[in-house]
Amino acid sequence: MTVKIVTDSCSDIPKEEAKQLGISVVPVYVRFGDEVYRDGVDMDSREFYHKLVASSVHPSTAAPSPGDFAKVYEEIAQETDEIVSIHVTSKDSATYDAAMVGKEIAKKKGCRIEVIDSKGLTMWQGLVAIAAAKAAEAGYNLHQVMDRVREAISQMRALALFDTVIYVVKGGRLGKAVSAISAIESLLHVKLLLTLRDGKVRPAGLVRTRRKGIDRLLEFTKSASHIEDLAIVYSTTPDDAQTLADCILLHFPNIVPRIVRLGPALGVHAGPGALVTVVKEAR
Repeated sequence: MTVKIVTDSCSDIPKEEAKQLGISVVPVYVRFGDEVYRDGVDMDSREFYHKLVASSVHPSTAAPSPGDFAKVYEEIAQETDEIVSIHVTSKDSATYDAAMVGKEIAKKKGCRIEVIDSKGLTMWQGLVAIAAAKAAEAGYNLHQVMDRVREAISQMRALALFDTVIYVVKGGRLGKAVSAISAIESLLHVKLLLTLRDGKVRPAGLVRTRRKGIDRLLEFTKSASHIEDLAIVYSTTPDDAQTLADCILLHFPNIVPRIVRLGPALGVHAGPGALVTVVKEAR
């Protein structure tokens, strides 16, 4: 039987691609006050960013429940007895832990389930899940798919430009370091760069203008020696994402960057104007 792949909506994999590759996506919950939505099910990105700007209530997120995962695992177990479940970094989300508990709930169904921390988010996580799905599609067994996942994780790099740190600070994900930067931003109107290291989102510098920030994203991409896959993720500025993609194509004509919209689960913390470059380096 073919190994089946599960992930969560923090992966930002476009619905059409997830469907084509047979990837099951478990939605994260987004809450505006008393209103609760399933990311990508009850609320899409367009609706979310409109509400984010218009609402006086700052949204929050919640991981899928163990029961949500168990239900998906049990449904998939009707088709296979091997599942690889790949999730957003456990350093900033309870999703991985919920998937682990869901695995125990569904264990009696006779299906082997392996839960893996991608050590990333948005299309870092997405590209890892896509690599797993392609390996499964090629006929790899469970151990081979897991090896491919670990290899893909080691290949990933990411850099993000935030137009404002207000949403990051409100979300409380980066603690005192970003709170201090928030004070600097309000005085100097600088933009924040963030990176991922060891599964943790960390400050990677400040730039004075958005243009300089986009230049940094381009420099970051150009610093890769050999690119196997690349994604540009935006929250509300598709034109900037396309401009960056066009510049990257000049340097890497054989790579077609994926342009993907940041979903509600991570948009809560990134806010409008966020732009992320995710590089998967060839080994």
